[in-house]
Amino acid sequence: MNRTHLPGIIAMATIVVASNILVQFLWGQWLTWGAFTYPFAFLVTDLMNRAYGARVARKVVLTGFVVGLACSLIGTQISGEYGPLVTLRIAFGSGLAFLTAQLLDVSIFSALRAGKWWRAPLASTLIGSSVDTILFFSIAFSTQLRWLEPANDVSWANQALPLLGAGPIAPLWVSLALADWLVKLSLAVLALIPFRIIAKRMNATT
Repeated sequence: MNRTHLPGIIAMATIVVASNILVQFLWGQWLTWGAFTYPFAFLVTDLMNRAYGARVARKVVLTGFVVGLACSLIGTQISGEYGPLVTLRIAFGSGLAFLTAQLLDVSIFSALRAGKWWRAPLASTLIGSSVDTILFFSIAFSTQLRWLEPANDVSWANQALPLLGAGPIAPLWVSLALADWLVKLSLAVLALIPFRIIAKRMNATT
Protein backbone atom coordinates (compact mmCIF):
# COMPACT_ATOMS: atom_id res chain seq x y z
CA MET A 1 0.00 0.00 0.00
CA ASN A 2 1.54 3.32 -1.05
CA ARG A 3 1.31 6.80 0.38
CA THR A 4 -1.72 7.74 -1.71
CA HIS A 5 -3.73 5.29 0.38
CA LEU A 6 -2.75 6.86 3.71
CA PRO A 7 -5.57 9.46 3.78
CA GLY A 8 -8.12 6.64 3.59
CA ILE A 9 -6.38 4.63 6.29
CA ILE A 10 -6.11 7.65 8.58
CA ALA A 11 -9.72 8.65 7.92
CA MET A 12 -10.98 5.15 8.71
CA ALA A 13 -8.91 4.90 11.89
CA THR A 14 -10.09 8.35 13.01
CA ILE A 15 -13.75 7.50 12.44
CA VAL A 16 -13.47 4.22 14.33
CA VAL A 17 -11.70 5.80 17.30
CA ALA A 18 -14.11 8.76 17.39
CA SER A 19 -17.13 6.45 17.20
CA ASN A 20 -15.82 4.26 20.03
CA ILE A 21 -15.46 7.35 22.21
CA LEU A 22 -18.71 9.08 21.22
CA VAL A 23 -20.80 5.93 21.68
CA GLN A 24 -20.42 6.51 25.42
CA PHE A 25 -22.48 9.73 25.23
CA LEU A 26 -26.22 9.86 24.66
CA TRP A 27 -27.98 12.11 22.17
CA GLY A 28 -31.62 12.09 23.14
CA GLN A 29 -33.23 8.89 24.37
CA TRP A 30 -32.46 6.43 21.57
CA LEU A 31 -29.10 7.41 20.11
CA THR A 32 -25.48 8.01 21.02
CA TRP A 33 -23.24 10.55 19.32
CA GLY A 34 -21.36 7.63 17.80
CA ALA A 35 -24.37 6.95 15.57
CA PHE A 36 -23.55 10.14 13.65
CA THR A 37 -19.86 9.40 13.04
CA TYR A 38 -19.67 5.65 12.43
CA PRO A 39 -21.71 5.65 9.16
CA PHE A 40 -18.98 7.70 7.49
CA ALA A 41 -16.79 4.58 7.61
CA PHE A 42 -18.85 3.39 4.64
CA LEU A 43 -18.08 6.63 2.80
CA VAL A 44 -14.34 6.08 3.29
CA THR A 45 -14.60 2.47 2.11
CA ASP A 46 -16.55 3.43 -1.00
CA LEU A 47 -14.19 6.26 -1.89
CA MET A 48 -11.16 3.99 -1.61
CA ASN A 49 -12.96 1.36 -3.68
CA ARG A 50 -13.86 3.87 -6.38
CA ALA A 51 -10.35 5.31 -6.61
CA TYR A 52 -8.13 2.27 -6.01
CA GLY A 53 -10.29 -0.83 -6.27
CA ALA A 54 -11.63 -3.53 -3.97
CA ARG A 55 -8.24 -4.86 -2.85
CA VAL A 56 -7.17 -1.54 -1.35
CA ALA A 57 -10.64 -0.94 0.10
CA ARG A 58 -10.46 -4.26 1.94
CA LYS A 59 -7.09 -3.32 3.41
CA VAL A 60 -8.58 -0.07 4.68
CA VAL A 61 -11.46 -2.05 6.20
CA LEU A 62 -9.00 -4.37 7.94
CA THR A 63 -7.22 -1.32 9.34
CA GLY A 64 -10.52 -0.11 10.80
CA PHE A 65 -11.21 -3.56 12.22
CA VAL A 66 -7.82 -3.72 13.97
CA VAL A 67 -8.26 -0.20 15.39
CA GLY A 68 -11.77 -1.04 16.55
CA LEU A 69 -10.56 -4.24 18.17
CA ALA A 70 -7.87 -2.30 20.02
CA CYS A 71 -10.47 0.21 21.23
CA SER A 72 -12.69 -2.62 22.44
CA LEU A 73 -9.84 -4.27 24.34
CA ILE A 74 -9.03 -0.96 26.01
CA GLY A 75 -12.70 -0.47 26.84
CA THR A 76 -12.91 -3.84 28.59
CA GLN A 77 -10.26 -2.61 31.02
CA ILE A 78 -12.06 0.62 31.91
CA SER A 79 -14.84 0.40 34.49
CA GLY A 80 -17.85 2.65 34.43
CA GLU A 81 -20.82 3.00 36.75
CA TYR A 82 -22.27 -0.36 35.68
CA GLY A 83 -19.06 -2.29 35.03
CA PRO A 84 -16.65 -2.42 32.07
CA LEU A 85 -17.36 0.17 29.37
CA VAL A 86 -17.14 -2.60 26.78
CA THR A 87 -18.46 -6.09 27.52
CA LEU A 88 -17.44 -9.24 25.67
CA ARG A 89 -20.73 -9.30 23.76
CA ILE A 90 -20.39 -5.67 22.69
CA ALA A 91 -16.79 -6.19 21.61
CA PHE A 92 -17.65 -9.34 19.65
CA GLY A 93 -20.77 -7.82 18.13
CA SER A 94 -19.01 -4.62 17.17
CA GLY A 95 -16.08 -6.39 15.53
CA LEU A 96 -18.14 -8.97 13.65
CA ALA A 97 -20.70 -6.39 12.51
CA PHE A 98 -18.02 -3.98 11.28
CA LEU A 99 -16.00 -6.56 9.38
CA THR A 100 -19.02 -8.30 7.83
CA ALA A 101 -20.82 -5.11 6.82
CA GLN A 102 -17.75 -3.37 5.43
CA LEU A 103 -16.58 -6.36 3.38
CA LEU A 104 -20.13 -6.78 2.09
CA ASP A 105 -20.10 -3.11 1.17
CA VAL A 106 -16.90 -3.63 -0.83
CA SER A 107 -18.38 -6.60 -2.72
CA ILE A 108 -21.65 -4.87 -3.57
CA PHE A 109 -19.89 -1.66 -4.61
CA SER A 110 -17.55 -3.63 -6.88
CA ALA A 111 -20.47 -5.43 -8.51
CA LEU A 112 -22.29 -2.15 -9.24
CA ARG A 113 -19.36 0.17 -9.95
CA ALA A 114 -19.96 0.19 -13.72
CA GLY A 115 -23.48 1.60 -13.33
CA LYS A 116 -24.62 5.14 -12.57
CA TRP A 117 -22.27 6.89 -10.15
CA TRP A 118 -24.70 6.94 -7.24
CA ARG A 119 -25.93 3.34 -7.47
CA ALA A 120 -22.85 1.58 -6.08
CA PRO A 121 -22.27 3.79 -3.01
CA LEU A 122 -25.97 4.02 -2.16
CA ALA A 123 -26.80 0.32 -2.51
CA SER A 124 -23.62 -0.91 -0.82
CA THR A 125 -24.02 1.49 2.11
CA LEU A 126 -27.72 0.81 2.62
CA ILE A 127 -27.25 -2.95 2.62
CA GLY A 128 -24.02 -2.84 4.62
CA SER A 129 -25.55 -0.52 7.22
CA SER A 130 -28.59 -2.75 7.61
CA VAL A 131 -26.44 -5.84 8.15
CA ASP A 132 -24.23 -3.93 10.59
CA THR A 133 -27.21 -2.85 12.68
CA ILE A 134 -28.82 -6.29 12.79
CA LEU A 135 -25.61 -8.08 13.72
CA PHE A 136 -24.40 -5.64 16.35
CA PHE A 137 -27.59 -5.07 18.31
CA SER A 138 -28.75 -8.68 18.25
CA ILE A 139 -25.35 -10.03 19.32
CA ALA A 140 -24.81 -7.36 21.96
CA PHE A 141 -28.26 -7.32 23.57
CA SER A 142 -30.65 -10.09 22.51
CA THR A 143 -31.60 -12.50 25.31
CA GLN A 144 -31.49 -15.36 22.78
CA LEU A 145 -27.72 -14.93 22.64
CA ARG A 146 -27.06 -14.53 26.34
CA TRP A 147 -25.00 -17.75 26.22
CA LEU A 148 -22.24 -15.67 24.62
CA GLU A 149 -21.61 -14.04 27.99
CA PRO A 150 -23.86 -15.51 30.71
CA ALA A 151 -22.47 -13.21 33.39
CA ASN A 152 -23.42 -10.08 31.45
CA ASP A 153 -26.83 -8.79 32.55
CA VAL A 154 -28.62 -7.33 29.52
CA SER A 155 -32.03 -7.16 31.17
CA TRP A 156 -31.98 -3.36 30.90
CA ALA A 157 -31.79 -3.63 27.11
CA ASN A 158 -34.73 -6.03 27.03
CA GLN A 159 -37.26 -3.92 28.90
CA ALA A 160 -40.61 -4.09 27.12
CA LEU A 161 -41.33 -0.53 25.96
CA PRO A 162 -43.23 1.17 23.11
CA LEU A 163 -41.08 1.13 19.98
CA LEU A 164 -39.30 4.52 19.83
CA GLY A 165 -41.66 5.65 22.55
CA ALA A 166 -44.79 5.48 20.43
CA GLY A 167 -45.03 2.19 18.55
CA PRO A 168 -45.85 -1.41 19.51
CA ILE A 169 -44.25 -2.98 22.56
CA ALA A 170 -40.74 -4.28 21.88
CA PRO A 171 -37.46 -4.77 23.76
CA LEU A 172 -35.57 -1.52 24.34
CA TRP A 173 -32.66 -2.68 22.19
CA VAL A 174 -34.96 -2.93 19.18
CA SER A 175 -35.78 0.78 19.53
CA LEU A 176 -32.07 1.55 19.85
CA ALA A 177 -31.35 -0.50 16.74
CA LEU A 178 -34.16 1.08 14.73
CA ALA A 179 -33.08 4.61 15.64
CA ASP A 180 -29.48 3.76 14.75
CA TRP A 181 -30.57 2.24 11.44
CA LEU A 182 -32.65 5.28 10.48
CA VAL A 183 -29.68 7.56 11.09
CA LYS A 184 -27.48 5.31 8.95
CA LEU A 185 -30.00 5.36 6.10
CA SER A 186 -30.30 9.14 6.24
CA LEU A 187 -26.55 9.63 6.25
CA ALA A 188 -26.15 7.13 3.40
CA VAL A 189 -28.22 9.45 1.20
CA LEU A 190 -26.54 12.63 2.42
CA ALA A 191 -23.08 11.09 1.96
CA LEU A 192 -23.68 10.89 -1.79
CA ILE A 193 -22.83 14.60 -2.00
CA PRO A 194 -19.32 14.39 -0.49
CA PHE A 195 -18.82 11.06 -2.28
CA ARG A 196 -19.42 12.69 -5.66
CA ILE A 197 -17.19 15.66 -4.91
CA ILE A 198 -14.31 13.76 -3.33
CA ALA A 199 -14.41 10.90 -5.87
CA LYS A 200 -13.99 13.37 -8.72
CA ARG A 201 -10.99 14.96 -7.03
CA MET A 202 -9.42 11.60 -6.24
CA ASN A 203 -9.87 10.41 -9.81
CA ALA A 204 -8.26 13.58 -11.06
CA THR A 205 -5.12 12.88 -9.02
CA THR A 206 -4.81 9.14 -9.67
